[in-house]
Amino acid sequence: MSTGELLRRAARRHRGRMILGVLLLSLHQATEAAVPVTIGIFVDQAVATGEVEPLIWCVLMLLGLFAVLSNAWKLGARLITRAIEYETHELRLEIARRVLDPRGQRTGLRSGELLSIATSDAEKTALVMRAVSIGCAASTALIVASVSLLLVDVPLGIGVLIGVPLLVLGIQALSPLLTRRTSTQQEAVAQTTALATDLVGGLRTLRGIGAQHNAAARYRQSSQTTLRATLRAVSTAGLQDGVSTALSGLLLAAVAGVSGWFALNGRISIGELIAVVGLAQFIAEPVGTLGYASQVLATARASAGRLASVLASPFLVETGTATVVDPSKPLLQLDGVSYKTLAAFDLTLRRGESVGVLCYDPRDADALLAVVGGRASEYTGAVRVGGVPIDELDIDALRNTVLLEQHDTDLFEGTLRSNLLVESPSLERVMTAAGAADLIDELDRPLADRGQALSGGQRQRLGLARALLASPPLLVLHDPSTAVDAVTEELLAEGLADVRSGLTTLVLTSSPALLGKMDRVVVLADGVVVTEGIHAELAESDATYQEAVLR
Repeated sequence: MSTGELLRRAARRHRGRMILGVLLLSLHQATEAAVPVTIGIFVDQAVATGEVEPLIWCVLMLLGLFAVLSNAWKLGARLITRAIEYETHELRLEIARRVLDPRGQRTGLRSGELLSIATSDAEKTALVMRAVSIGCAASTALIVASVSLLLVDVPLGIGVLIGVPLLVLGIQALSPLLTRRTSTQQEAVAQTTALATDLVGGLRTLRGIGAQHNAAARYRQSSQTTLRATLRAVSTAGLQDGVSTALSGLLLAAVAGVSGWFALNGRISIGELIAVVGLAQFIAEPVGTLGYASQVLATARASAGRLASVLASPFLVETGTATVVDPSKPLLQLDGVSYKTLAAFDLTLRRGESVGVLCYDPRDADALLAVVGGRASEYTGAVRVGGVPIDELDIDALRNTVLLEQHDTDLFEGTLRSNLLVESPSLERVMTAAGAADLIDELDRPLADRGQALSGGQRQRLGLARALLASPPLLVLHDPSTAVDAVTEELLAEGLADVRSGLTTLVLTSSPALLGKMDRVVVLADGVVVTEGIHAELAESDATYQEAVLR
């Protein structure tokens, strides 16, 4: 989706509110332009003649104009504001769906940048509707004023009809520069936001290694870059405001001077002079509004470009349409898979089997997790889930069949209970099996962002409990006991074997407690299987295995 398509879609999605809102705002501007004309008529028909009846009619006309003017603005602005807020909400949901899609995305942006796009840029993109609505209303005002001037005096009207377009073109000449500088400023803000997010998330680590001062200096440099970009963008917007005000003032002076000359020569009446001067003064407002609309449109275009780049980014992996797996086939089968450090790797998991995988090289574990989780975009060989090639399986069907729980657990604000996602009668049993029995009485305890109040071991055990409660056909665990002590690790291994009895489990670990509970252990070195067997037998006969697992 291109920038222009995104902006046009925003207007189409709320075309009902947009059309009615534009009509009401245009009515407001038309009635506002009619006010000086009515005053001119009042002077000629009532003041100059001294008659009461025209005076009464003119007063009633002014009351009606102001009633329509105020209500049209109130209702029109409300409709446009609602459209903007609804569109902002829709864009944020769309970005969230795209970023959280299990297929992943290739934006190359960090979390902080995506956060900035989903908040600030979504809001600014929706402002395209404000730019369009006030631009249409200002154009209506200029048309009504120009026609009124033509009715008073044709040369005056023609002069305004020529001068206003030249004025607008002069204002628009700065729009491309403003768009570029606004885009640069928004990118700088997003990068600084991303850096701040990264630094806050790793603050404990930075303090631990004494690097907080270097981090602060890096953030200061990024913030200064953002400040310079913001000042350039604001300076351009200020220049556009100044040009708009100066040119509209010159037009006002020219029209007022010519109309005054015509009144002195008797070409137009005093009432017509008042109407012309009032219209000329009024014209400065819609011209300034057009300049403001141009600024808003430039900002919306820059933000829409950043939104479009995320929405149009390709997925990391492509998925198929199959939704059913064959229950008679092995739940997971890898035949001759080569991916990154893996080389012609074979692995078959029968239903109800628990298999441990020991990787001497952590890169092998990362590669295997990517393949099994359906996140490997370029690999050779065959990967089947329930007999169905993994790239032909629908992403939801894959996630419902294979659950991958890594040792780095994501927790969210709320309570411990809400982070477990499911309420189950076996909750206490599963919590105990995950080594998290100490948290059973604290399920309603509020959590801070990312569960920072919990220890690393508590977060890890809570993530394991959540995975066990989901009870997937195939559970893949990656080092589920790295942050617990030896006693808890033994309890965790026993609990895992109990809860997953009869279900298929794949555990990538070097924990002897966990490997000892597996039906078999597969050992990888340099991307290939070097040995396979029971943990107890391997621990007795294989010196390399002993060195890797025995503690």
